[in-house]
Amino acid sequence: MPLRLSPTFRDALAVRGEAGAASRPLAGMWVCSGSALVAEICAGSGLDWVLIDMEHSPNGLESVLAQLQAVAPYPVTPVVRVPINDGVTIKQVLDLGAQNLLVPMVSSAEEARAAVEAVRYPPRGRRGVGSALARSARWNRVDDYLREADAHVSLFVQIETAQGVDAAAEIAAVDGIDGVFVGPSDLSASMGLLGQQSHPDVVAAVHRAFEAVRSAGKPVGVNAFDPAVARSYLEAGASFVLVGADVALLARGSEALADAFVPTTGEGERASY
Repeated sequence: MPLRLSPTFRDALAVRGEAGAASRPLAGMWVCSGSALVAEICAGSGLDWVLIDMEHSPNGLESVLAQLQAVAPYPVTPVVRVPINDGVTIKQVLDLGAQNLLVPMVSSAEEARAAVEAVRYPPRGRRGVGSALARSARWNRVDDYLREADAHVSLFVQIETAQGVDAAAEIAAVDGIDGVFVGPSDLSASMGLLGQQSHPDVVAAVHRAFEAVRSAGKPVGVNAFDPAVARSYLEAGASFVLVGADVALLARGSEALADAFVPTTGEGERASY
């Protein structure tokens, strides 16, 4: 019996924007631990989407596959951030069954077009054909997967540099780009403001990117762990947002336990027993 794949993140955002639909931004969190168990816990949280990260996390193909399988039973949309805008890497992650990709460090329309080519089969792109061998097509159990592959995959790119902000409209206008995600951390670094994601100049650059992407008719998202900053970006028109990370929640939560239950010495060091 033919199998059906899940709707893409592009589809989820489109439903959000339909007339009569509950119009609200889609809220998600990073999954950076590399753990399928943690990914499953996050998937059942009630959030709209999770980002499985390969760029700054201990994730390889096997662990990403395990996390995709772990979150599959839950009503959450998984997006995989690949580590680099590389055709081979993108092909492998798509073959794992990832339907939604985020490509980091895209600063020009040319780089955006390279990402689009990597997710599309010839003649429109250069994705290698291995659907009979791969989870993407459920080993050829999805009817017409090759012909309809574009409908099964959504592609988002990440603007993280001042150059990318300047080119945001051109990047968003590239055919095949389904949305743009703005990364204030690397953006602040590219502006000479390392670690100052909430600096007024960085926030202003994020807003400029928002306006440019929306002018191209594409949804725009952003990363913001600070609730006040996240809400301000939502008010500025962000359609999707990441508001936390599994590893950060564990780090801050364990520190809170230590603060509550482990006494400190006069110098602020933890007392030993």
